Amino acid sequence: MTPEAIRDLLAAHVEAENAHDMGATLATLHPDCVFEDVALGRTYRGHAGAEAYYRSWWDAFGLRFARGDEGAGHFTRDGAFIAEGRFQGRHVGEFLSLAATGREVNFRFVVVVGFRDGLMAGERFFYDSATLLGQLGALPPGLER
Repeated sequence: MTPEAIRDLLAAHVEAENAHDMGATLATLHPDCVFEDVALGRTYRGHAGAEAYYRSWWDAFGLRFARGDEGAGHFTRDGAFIAEGRFQGRHVGEFLSLAATGREVNFRFVVVVGFRDGLMAGERFFYDSATLLGQLGALPPGLER
């Protein structure tokens, strides 16, 4: 894939993700995609796994990707794309057995995206879980960031 084709695919993916349009989001993913949530130590496989992954975040937070000062991303020598971004939302549903708090969440992340057959092969998603849990009031006093 050319860098331009990858950027177009990623733009379509982010647009679908922000709209919480599962069909359009899955259409950007290879059927054998793999999603790794490194902070939580969880891996999700295939379209069913990707759907479960997205639903867990969308249902818990109604997250939206926000572009900011984090940068536009970079290609690695092997063709992966690495980007830093920010997610924003409100805790409106259960997450990690925590009932909805109604609190705002706003946290930075890094994602490594691979590609296969013109689609996204998956994501490795890195973020500071202590920042997120602190925003939910789920950390002991003094440990929140």
